[in-house]
Amino acid sequence: MMEVKYEAVVLGAGESGVGAALLYKSRGLTVFVSDYGTIADKYKAELEAAAIPYEEGVHSTELILRAHEIVKSPGIPEKAPIMQAIRAAGIPVISEIELAGRYLRPGTKVIGITGSNGKTTTTMWLHHILSEAGLSVGLAGNVGFSLARQVMTDEQPDYFVIELSSFQLDDMHEFRVHVALLMNITPDHLDRYHYNFEEYALSKMRILQNQTSDDAFIYWGEDEFVSRYVMTHQPMPMQCLPFLTYPQVGSAADKSDEGTMRIHFEGHDFSFPLDQLALQGPHNLQNAMAASIAALRLGVSEEVLRGALTDFVNVPHRLEKVGVLDGVRYINDSKATNVSSTYYALRTMTTPYVLILGGQDKGNDYMDISELVKAGARGLVFLTTDVLKLYQTFHGEVPQIASALSMEEAIDHARAMAQPGDTVLLSPACASFDLFKSYIHRGDSFRSVVQRLIQDAEAHG
Repeated sequence: MMEVKYEAVVLGAGESGVGAALLYKSRGLTVFVSDYGTIADKYKAELEAAAIPYEEGVHSTELILRAHEIVKSPGIPEKAPIMQAIRAAGIPVISEIELAGRYLRPGTKVIGITGSNGKTTTTMWLHHILSEAGLSVGLAGNVGFSLARQVMTDEQPDYFVIELSSFQLDDMHEFRVHVALLMNITPDHLDRYHYNFEEYALSKMRILQNQTSDDAFIYWGEDEFVSRYVMTHQPMPMQCLPFLTYPQVGSAADKSDEGTMRIHFEGHDFSFPLDQLALQGPHNLQNAMAASIAALRLGVSEEVLRGALTDFVNVPHRLEKVGVLDGVRYINDSKATNVSSTYYALRTMTTPYVLILGGQDKGNDYMDISELVKAGARGLVFLTTDVLKLYQTFHGEVPQIASALSMEEAIDHARAMAQPGDTVLLSPACASFDLFKSYIHRGDSFRSVVQRLIQDAEAHG
């Protein structure tokens, strides 16, 4: 019996994996898709319509190891047995972004955004600005449709704004980012990087690996690791455009800038009132500054930029206002899957709050938020199967603590703790996979339960 051999195998059949498989097929290459979990019906239908063979619930190791090239979906860890077998066999592994880059139309400009926090908001905000400027612009990476799906024809936009995770960057080799934005680097996903911060941080710096003197690197100049990296790698080929947020919020160093965002580079002298930004808080100032520098460098007019900084609507699950119940605000920040994201969320709180915290721990150090929690939390609800580290950190530090194994139970506890005028904030600082399918599923559950309770209250009002 003849052995079946494919030119490419795609591991994982989510949006990026299926996009990669469809791109291979469109270019006349034989491809097989393998997913150790369950493939969503909509993706099965696409694979079947394109006559692409696939499997689910298993990885057929012998078949996979006969491939010339492997596309690995970002969610698959290197410690997975199939990945260890692939690495041992020496088969080239690339990301869906790397594959798609081979088929970008000549002249298309790539704006890549990475960082531990803020990359999704900045990606969406910059896409909004460029769209408002009338540019031909696509959205890809961790948001929107996969880049592979969007390069299957020559009818491509002039610009792609792409959110890039460290996992995607790990398997990018030749892909070139023309304008790179790096928001910050704080401990995250350390379970995927041998609990080594430097290893994780260096994966973020891969966004620069193919930049030339025609390109730009926009980064938060107050990030200790990134600033040190730039200093120790001089001269760098690309134009470096750091931005600083501390004078903007009225530090002792520069009181004149209080209340105003200021950007100076390459002859640009742009200022904007902080209270007019569509999104408030110190972290959103970072997002706004990075997006503004990129937009100005790409030729967007100040008039268009001012309008787009004002009227942008944030993505779901990121400090999303869900509603008011019994005089208490409910905010969905389910996308806060690390401690730093939760730290930023707590910085925006202007009322006492009940914080719903917890999930799949990724090597978190909750001491980074303990002072903020002690200062502002009326209570904590631990929504997770693993409460030990949370109790060890916070027991005795806040007036009320409860634990829950469902969103309904968590919100019941939060309602009991909160008082009129307070805020209930879902900002878990953890991955969602112990109780939910994803941070989206977790946030949707929060929104659904709260809105149902609001409707019930109105019906009986």
